[in-house]
Amino acid sequence: MTSDIDVVGTWVTADGHIRQELRADGRYDEARGEQRSAFTGRYTVTGNHLDYVDDTGFTATGDIRGGVLYHEHLVLHRESAAAQRRGQAPR
Repeated sequence: MTSDIDVVGTWVTADGHIRQELRADGRYDEARGEQRSAFTGRYTVTGNHLDYVDDTGFTATGDIRGGVLYHEHLVLHRESAAAQRRGQAPR
């Protein structure tokens, strides 16, 4: 991974329904609602751009701008920031 930014950690939608864990080893695990590991695969980072390839071969992209992860049609925030927005303690 070539990156100027730290992407490792859990990113979550404002409603908490989608949670994407970006791991330091270049793997990701995405939960949707109560479904854990709905999507798993690998990711690479170049600058602020992410390229995803899930374990079935499906590809997607994302970009981090202003501390927000824009992943295809999703808008995700770091878990601690999202919890603060919802007035909750982070998990």
